[in-house]
Amino acid sequence: MASLELVVVIGTAILLMGWLARRTGISEPLLLLAAGGLIGLTPPFDSLSLAPEVVLLLFLPALLYWEALTSSVREIRSNLRSIALQSTALVIATAAAVALAAHTLGYTWPIAFVLGAVLAPTDAAAVAAVATAMPRRIRTVLRTESLLNDGTALVLLAVAVEVVIDRTSFSWGAVILDFAGSYAGGVLVGGAVAVLLLAVRRRLPDPLLHSVLSVATPFLAFLPAELLHVSGVLAVVTCGLVTMRVGPRVIGPQARVQAVAFWQVASHLLNSALFVLVGIQLPSAVTALSSVSLVQATKAAVVISTVVFGTRLVWFYTVPYLVRLMDRRAQQRTRRITAAQRLPLAWAGMRGAISLAAALTIPAVAEDGRIVQQRDAVVFITVVVIVVSLTVMGPTLPTVVRRARYPEDADRADEVALARTHLTRRALADLPGLAVRHSVTQDTAGRVAQQIREQTDVPADTEAADRLRRLELALLGVKRDVLGELRDTGRIDDAVHRQVQHMLDVEELRLSRTADSQDDPVEF
Repeated sequence: MASLELVVVIGTAILLMGWLARRTGISEPLLLLAAGGLIGLTPPFDSLSLAPEVVLLLFLPALLYWEALTSSVREIRSNLRSIALQSTALVIATAAAVALAAHTLGYTWPIAFVLGAVLAPTDAAAVAAVATAMPRRIRTVLRTESLLNDGTALVLLAVAVEVVIDRTSFSWGAVILDFAGSYAGGVLVGGAVAVLLLAVRRRLPDPLLHSVLSVATPFLAFLPAELLHVSGVLAVVTCGLVTMRVGPRVIGPQARVQAVAFWQVASHLLNSALFVLVGIQLPSAVTALSSVSLVQATKAAVVISTVVFGTRLVWFYTVPYLVRLMDRRAQQRTRRITAAQRLPLAWAGMRGAISLAAALTIPAVAEDGRIVQQRDAVVFITVVVIVVSLTVMGPTLPTVVRRARYPEDADRADEVALARTHLTRRALADLPGLAVRHSVTQDTAGRVAQQIREQTDVPADTEAADRLRRLELALLGVKRDVLGELRDTGRIDDAVHRQVQHMLDVEELRLSRTADSQDDPVEF
């Protein structure tokens, strides 16, 4: 019963905070975090402990899969160097800086490195929630970084925890081998699972079964990777990227529409639920403190927060300039951004539930029965850093982005126009032959050609296009009224009503979509 109460409470918080965010303009993640904090103060949720397996095995694969599906392989390829450096070298640099600061504050080296590994990765859910206003290239770099740096951080964490609980010696050689094996194994497993599931999809006749397989896919990629002790994160991301590229050839339109609708809702619910769950842990993180005083832990948390975000700031204003000195190719010079445009990249270093789940995986007792000292402080500091990132970095990021004055994403509009033009030309060129093959008269084929031209002939003037769209939407409203009257008077059945209503819904969605939408439906 308590589990059902928790689901109802979290669902209600998501609904109310989402409504309040849209009415007030306040950051939705911040409101969800505050709601979670209030829930964590009230019985019976004041003793609730978030199981790390819930985040790492349930939330993480699904969210990583959706983010991979909505990424751009072309943008990843063109920004691969930056993404690779940020998802590996920056993670290691952050972990080392945090460990040094924590050791200076009195924490042992092993637990200090554990804290560094916990706080090193950015959070995909937190970054996705605030990065929507950025240009496509910048957004892709941030999202892909947050997808991949979890794998780096989890390998670091595993090594650090092993040192803490087994008192084994640290070896850079062993860490490098773990990194290489984990990354390579994750990519291989993810690619193999994607190829296998795409072969299965070719033989699935029912769109509903395609949707079921879509839901299961991230877990089917994550599980074997974990069993083989390689990166489940890389496996899910690779599986998602392969599916995104190959999926359009094997997945039908009805299955795509169903899957897109599901993942849009599911990802929003999972993201929002994670923010609420982090908030619920705030009171318990304070009450569980015993190894240090609340004042000492708070001071340490403030210092560590400064180090986490300061390291990222220093990175983005040093490393890229060093790379410029070494790479002076003309094609790289055209991709450079200004110092002001670099600040949003540094500012978008939010931490989230992944860090909290990682902190909670630290065992309270070592294998020899020893109490793991300062574990409670690590959890508290982690929670505070997450709160600081969501309350300071998140709400102010839109302002930072506006002041960066990024140029418009003109390439996207140009590419949409290019696609529409080529599709129309090819369709009109092949229409006569197709009409003969399907025994369609030339008069009918002519009308089809005219319809194709009319659908493609969107007014160049934005205001005129908007007026035309409003007119077509108004006509759809008239059609809906007539459809409702036919059903209410008994002239058509409810099943017929639903079928025609679906046709009107699809048409309205087509009219409502704009060329500059942030994330188009993807193929899976």
